[in-house]
Amino acid sequence: MKKKNNLRLQDPFLEREREQYEHPLPSREFVLQILTEQSAPMADEELLNLLFIEKEEEELFSRRLRAMERDGQIMRNRKRAICVVDKLDLIKGKVQGHADGFGFLIPEDGSADMFLSEKEMHKVFHGDVVMARQSGVDRRGRPEAKIVEVLERATNRLVGRLYEEHGIYFVVAENRKVSQDILVAPGASGGAKVGQVVMLEIMQQPSRHAQPIGRVVGVLGNYGDPGMEIEIALRKHDLPYEFPKDAEHQAKKIAPTVSAADWAGREDIRNLPLVTIDGETARDFDDAVYCQPEKGGYRLVVAIADVSYYVQPNDALDREAILRGNSVYFPRRVIPMLPEELSNGLCSLNPQVDRLCMVCDMHVSSKGEIGKYRFYPSVMYSNARLTYTQVAEMLEQPDGELAKSNAVIVPHLQHLHALFQKLLQARAKRGAIDFETVETQMIFTDQGKIERIVPVVRNDAHKLIEECMLAANVCAAEFLSEHQHPVLYRIHQGPTPEKLEALREFMKEFGLGLTGEDEPQAADYSKLLNSIKGRPDAGLLQTVMLRSLRQAKYEPENIGHFGLGYDAYTHFTSPIRRYPDLLVHRAIKAVLQNKQYKPEQKWSELGAHCSMTERRADDATRDVEAWLKCFYMRDHLGSVYMGSVSSVTSFGMFVSLDDLYVEGLVHISELGKDYYHFDATKHQLSGERTGKNYRLGDRVEVRVVKVDMESTKIDFVLHVDEDEGDEAAATAKSKKKAVKRKNKNG
Repeated sequence: MKKKNNLRLQDPFLEREREQYEHPLPSREFVLQILTEQSAPMADEELLNLLFIEKEEEELFSRRLRAMERDGQIMRNRKRAICVVDKLDLIKGKVQGHADGFGFLIPEDGSADMFLSEKEMHKVFHGDVVMARQSGVDRRGRPEAKIVEVLERATNRLVGRLYEEHGIYFVVAENRKVSQDILVAPGASGGAKVGQVVMLEIMQQPSRHAQPIGRVVGVLGNYGDPGMEIEIALRKHDLPYEFPKDAEHQAKKIAPTVSAADWAGREDIRNLPLVTIDGETARDFDDAVYCQPEKGGYRLVVAIADVSYYVQPNDALDREAILRGNSVYFPRRVIPMLPEELSNGLCSLNPQVDRLCMVCDMHVSSKGEIGKYRFYPSVMYSNARLTYTQVAEMLEQPDGELAKSNAVIVPHLQHLHALFQKLLQARAKRGAIDFETVETQMIFTDQGKIERIVPVVRNDAHKLIEECMLAANVCAAEFLSEHQHPVLYRIHQGPTPEKLEALREFMKEFGLGLTGEDEPQAADYSKLLNSIKGRPDAGLLQTVMLRSLRQAKYEPENIGHFGLGYDAYTHFTSPIRRYPDLLVHRAIKAVLQNKQYKPEQKWSELGAHCSMTERRADDATRDVEAWLKCFYMRDHLGSVYMGSVSSVTSFGMFVSLDDLYVEGLVHISELGKDYYHFDATKHQLSGERTGKNYRLGDRVEVRVVKVDMESTKIDFVLHVDEDEGDEAAATAKSKKKAVKRKNKNG
């Protein structure tokens, strides 16, 4: 026993284990240390004896070893001996599938992605976590991996369509990254008909020698049923779409109105003529604004729904809100982060009712610079629910009928607009990047079909609210940074060295340059953007600039927001629909009470999760919009449209149609009889024989030739006018005759 205790006492994490467990076991770190010191794989009995594991401890210790296996710290060889993974030159990573059957291993340590052949992908599903070994280099010079062991299976259920061949049923997954067909176990089709969309539960995971097998656990319906595209997207992207009973119960228990007890510790700002300004279809109102001139500038009040009062850490609503991460906005349907009792009811700043809010009360100078500000919980009263269109009209026509019917509100809107002009000046001085992008909106018929797709025109009311929200978000970030309280910052990094070099090489061809040397700032991008305004190729140049930047994300480490030109930036203004904003509210309240808010998860884990849910929502909405556009384009087969090349790839070019705002592919085989070579730096395809180039931003005329609903792909071909085609044919014919004459005379 003394020997055992002496060895156990050498565990550097013994105290931690004693705090967590009544009967502490050797820590993971110590087990790895012991295994490493042995310099060879160990049998279970050897390790148990070496660590003096008692009989009654064996089951618990086995669980610890299994957990270490799942986390990729140890694994077992063919003889079931325990090996230290780091000694085996193995790489832990996540599998990323591709629609064409192959895939990639994305290493956990951030090293270069590794190619997985179709043969290797037969063992796994997209998203599985595996241990792999580099097996060589593929023909394109990429490191190639061989899967050694699957640590974690990511797919237990999936959505797909049911098919039948020779009496055998199988499901083709809607997620194209899952390229295997999943066999349906005999008698397990759940009454589904061939061609229907089903939910499949995986009974047998894919392996080296066997296909995956599943059973149908739900029939969603026919592929073309109204709303089916959303039902598929919800399940394909694992979006939580039904609130659990405990969350629903908690939401229903909350009183639907603000009571006197809720006022404790709050300032009463119901005398301020606050208003909400949102889109016509909005139902959840996060923010209300008010502005008045004061000495040296303006007072700007941004009142945000106090969701943190109703959703407490680790209650049922909070657990579900973390899981969802954000609301998801599909065309004609919203999957809210919080139940409707809160998102459209008590937390929404609806007009003519008292609401609890968190306020950012700012002084903005006549130069648009934020001076003093303070945060405080309060009670507010929204005077009106206004739309962007209404506000723009009242600002443009102060003597119009709409303005006259809102005479009390108009002066305050004019103050907001005057402040907006000052904030714009500060934005320009700061050098924030302002890309001119076109957003679109789908207009539907009563039957749920797209009637048309129209551009959304951003007027001054949109921009006004955006600037007010930016100001409040900046104050929130500065406030928490000054008080050294951890939080999730909204960070945006500049271009990678590789993308920066590619951008500069591209711009050189146009006689343009990006200043800032190796570390350009947002102001350098803005300077270049301003220099290309009015040029016919401005759209092309802006697109290339935009694609050189990285994606924004949430992180606890504040490294600033490159695009907006802020040293510190966070999200404070939308706690009804974004979980990071709710965390920011809790952190601000903690500072106001001289406390610190500490979530159950690590801040870094929360940041990674919220960034993931944001991308997940984007992917799901993109899928739904692509399906709806395909459905819409079925009525336009054979039609000819003008468009612009929106993307160039090695297999062709994507063209965005002018009038329809729909994108399709012109495959490389449709570009003419030539060998076309892709130049990623120049964003172009070049014909080897003809010298013909197709470049990002080029104007082309195309004809719609194919719409594939299953893969949500639209195919175009270049349209050649019949007269031009006849002329080209005649020219080719005369050239052929000339060659024949030359050969004959020769």
